[in-house]
Amino acid sequence: MKALQLEKPLSWRCIDIPEPLDPAPGEVLVRVQRVGICGTDLGGYLGKMPFFSYPRIPGHELGVEVVSVGAGVTNVKPGDRCSVEPYLNCQTCYSCRRGLTNCCEQNQTLGVMCDGGLTQRIILPARKLHPAPHLTPDQCALVETLAIGCHSIDRGNPKAGETVLIIGAGPIGLSALEFAKLSGARPIVMDISEGRLAFVRDQMRVPDTILARGDESDIAALAALTNGQLADVVVDATGSHKSMVRAMELAAFAGRVVFVGITQQNLEFPHAPFLHRRELTLMASRNALPGDFTRIIKIIGEGKIDTAPWITHHATFDEVPAIFPSWIKPETGVIKAVVTLE
Repeated sequence: MKALQLEKPLSWRCIDIPEPLDPAPGEVLVRVQRVGICGTDLGGYLGKMPFFSYPRIPGHELGVEVVSVGAGVTNVKPGDRCSVEPYLNCQTCYSCRRGLTNCCEQNQTLGVMCDGGLTQRIILPARKLHPAPHLTPDQCALVETLAIGCHSIDRGNPKAGETVLIIGAGPIGLSALEFAKLSGARPIVMDISEGRLAFVRDQMRVPDTILARGDESDIAALAALTNGQLADVVVDATGSHKSMVRAMELAAFAGRVVFVGITQQNLEFPHAPFLHRRELTLMASRNALPGDFTRIIKIIGEGKIDTAPWITHHATFDEVPAIFPSWIKPETGVIKAVVTLE
């Protein structure tokens, strides 16, 4: 059975791996139909993702079809189309016992800490499959990206009438934008790319955008849009330590700052003028919860999220090694690339 492996940064190779065995009790054998490519995969390719190890078969944004089920599995059956929750939690640690499976102390994310879905078939725990009969395979592969944004907005907990500033208009920032809109808050998007901001205005139908310059003009531009109040919730989806530190300067008094992007750099910021004086709440957002997947599948099915603008690039399994480097280049205009395995 074919699989695509990152042997080391910048080095793809097509390998043969054994066919999966029959699923054990509580397990499911699935056929992989689609694999979404996200910033984690790009970071893994470049050698910049802190949780990535090599060699590794990537692929955690999965649209799959159930082939067979093990004993005791009742939530899915052969033929079901599903989205996959790729966070393999231990179920026994303190976080898991409290239902906080997204931050399991022993978490293994498919395609990052353990081999993922860039292969033809894979065995998964049945509890990680979310049936999505009314979604296309492409839409199933989008659910995990949207779940990351959904959880980050839940962390910031915006209220109707509040302002949410999303810094970074890549896939994770855009997924946060979808749920900021659904919350009833007013979204504003900041990015260093005018092309991405144009996408936000034209395709995501959000008029308020700020071209980030990394100086005082960013604060002035936000103040002009918010009657001087700045943002009630700031979601930083950049993964840039410089942006993450400056995010606090963009938060209103008593605001909430959510870091959903990941950096390997230390964050250093003055305590008194921002964190203390404004009494800010600073929090991280990691992965997503099972209920996020269920909610998103329902919302897409109801047409409350338009997935049409999301997938900008496609490739077949065999095309990935040659085409993947182009997806990193800003001029390519990739929002979401999806790999087809059928």
